[in-house]
Order: sequence, then C-alpha cells, then structure tokens
Amino acid sequence: MRHFDHIDAAYRKHLFYRHPRPFRRHDDPAVLAVALGATLYCPATRPALAADIEKAARRGVMSMVVCLEDAIGDDEVPEAEDNLVAQLRDLHARGADEPGDPDGGRRAAGERSIGGVPLLFVRVREPRQIGDIAARLGPAAGLVSGFVLPKFTAASGGAFLDALEDAAARTGLPLLAMPVLESPETVHSESRTEMLHEVARLLAKHRDRVLAVRIGATDMSAAYGLRRPPDLTIYDIRPVAAAITDIVNVLGRADGSGFVVTGPVWEYFSAGERMFKPQLRQSPFEAQRAAPLRQRLITSDLDGLIREVHLDKANGLTGKTVIHPTHVAAVHALSVVTHEEYCDAADILGYAGGGAMASSYANKMNEAKPHRAWAERLMLRARVFGVAARDVTFVELLEAADSR
Repeated sequence: MRHFDHIDAAYRKHLFYRHPRPFRRHDDPAVLAVALGATLYCPATRPALAADIEKAARRGVMSMVVCLEDAIGDDEVPEAEDNLVAQLRDLHARGADEPGDPDGGRRAAGERSIGGVPLLFVRVREPRQIGDIAARLGPAAGLVSGFVLPKFTAASGGAFLDALEDAAARTGLPLLAMPVLESPETVHSESRTEMLHEVARLLAKHRDRVLAVRIGATDMSAAYGLRRPPDLTIYDIRPVAAAITDIVNVLGRADGSGFVVTGPVWEYFSAGERMFKPQLRQSPFEAQRAAPLRQRLITSDLDGLIREVHLDKANGLTGKTVIHPTHVAAVHALSVVTHEEYCDAADILGYAGGGAMASSYANKMNEAKPHRAWAERLMLRARVFGVAARDVTFVELLEAADSR
C-alpha cells in the first residue's frame, strides 16, 4: 500500500520531491499509526460493505473502521455482526490470492494477500465480540488489522485488551488495538487526570498491541449536551478542547512513553446556512486556478475540516476520524510534508551536537535540541505521505487527491 497511488504516476512525479514510501499491513506499528491518515468509519449494516471497502481503496482510503457500536442501533447488533462476517468473507474469497503478493509470501499465520483492501478495523461494543468475530471470520480474519475499543477507561479497558490478546494468540495474527477515549470520566475535570494516568499505565503493559489512541469528541461533547457547529472547530468547544489538551499531555508525549493520538471526527459533509465567512483564503486557489475547488470545499463545509486538521497537527494529533469519503483527500493533502518543513527537519537532525541556525528558507531559527523531537516525527510522516515539490501547494495536492 502507498498513499496517493490512485493518482497518475506521471503527475505524482510533478507533485513530490520525495515520494511516499510503500508500507505493508504488518509493518512496524509506529509507521502504521502515522500511515492511517483519514480513517473512514462506516456502519457494519451496509448491504454492500465489501464493495464499499474496495471503492474506498480506489479513492485513496488507507484505513477504515467497520462499526458495531454507535453507528448502528441497539437492536441491529446481531444483523450487523452477520453482515460484517458475510461481507468480509466474500471480500476475502474474491481478492485473496491475487498474484504479486506485496508481502512476498512472508505473511503471518492465517493471513492471505488482500490486494487493494485498506487497513481494516472493527469497532466492537463489548470484549466478547472480539474473539467471536475473529472466530466467525475464519481465514478472512487475515483482512482485519485490529479492533477499535470504545468508551475506553482503565476499569473497562483491561477486558478488551485481554480479549484482543487471546484472539491474536488463537488466530496467529498480530491484531492491534485502537482505544477510544470518550467516556464522561475523560472529560469531567475531577476525574480526568487520574483516569488518564491509569489508562497510560494500562496501555504501557500492552504497548506492542496499541496502534494509536483515538479521541471520541462527539461523546465528550454529549457529556455537556453540546454539539460542534460546522463553522467552529473542536478547539472552540472549550470543555472538549481542555480534555484533548490533557490527553496529549499524558498519552502523546515525545519522551518514548507516548502513543500516536488521532484527531477527532469531523461529522459534517453538506453545508447549511453559514453564520461566519468561509475559512479558506481565495488567493492560494486563484493562484492555482482552482476557484471551483474552493467553492466545492465551502459548499461541503470542508473549509472547517481543513482548519481543524491544521489545529490537530499544531496540537500534536496525527490523522483524523472521518465519516465521508470526500473528507479523505483534504486530510491526506494536509498530511504531506512541505518542502520547507522537510528542509528544516533535515537541518535540525543534521546538527547532533546542538546549536541554533537560520533555516534553509531564511525565515526562521531552527534549534537542534528543542526542535529534534518535532523533526523526528515529521520525518516519519514524510516517509508515508511524502514531501511536496518545492513549489507545490496544498491546493495542488488536494486537487490531485480529490478523485471525484
């Protein structure tokens, strides 16, 4: 798998100074966590789930979550489980043994070649579903990279992680966990600090299984009866923004104890009446003669998404949960490392002894020691999303990635 492979190869040469590197489903979790990009959620009840997964892959989606939890009704769970199993078994049967296996025949026990299927995760409601789904899938369990663990706390999380360890042992698959922090204990100030440190200790015991920590901003907002409007970002919703700050503080540290923390869901895909002006400047789009693209982004409320992704990155979050395929291109275009960022990071990492120096672009000061952790993280993102050519802008990347 490789980001932006759905774009014409000749045009990719124009876009990138350093091309995105391929990755495999069972690469180092540190790489996969960054490679997730825009993680597309879909309900497990979708009647054409297998076809939807294949279509998403053709549009550049690299990670998907099939949801058995909040995306479906309480009375739909048995039907959703049956549909998920049937659809993934069908997908496995149709695409399992394609030639040119990217793993070169070196696959984990039970895993088979899956062609263009994204990294797939199943969001369960309760621990027993992990082993049950894995068993019912049989050989098709090789399509599943892991499970999303909802309403995760130190009290509830142990049972989920134990069930995952057991399923991995029984299937021989390196199944990964993505716990979701979204419970009232996560957002209420009197319980948040203690709970996050307890979660950190629990996750540390299962570090090899934890791919990334996800943030459930919708449930967090619900604790206060709030909902983020489309013309505000989650960082404007102060009770939730405070919780995100503490999550990054405890679980996103760059000292080796932290995990990749992903950006919360963007839940809008069609604009209604706007209260504020659009958040996208006209000039970058006019320079690329892409005014229709700007208007389409505004009409679909994606200008708010773009601003929120910028703030996610600035606050230490990587990737994002999305609920519509049209969101993916924006998240991925913003994940590409700019030529200027790459030059800064390379300079910083080249000064092992410390010190400060003017940037290659002669517009900032780079300090080797305090900026080193930033540079290391940026180089990992450059590995999977590539480095844009010097004069290529976000607008050009977005226009290329948007395959509609």
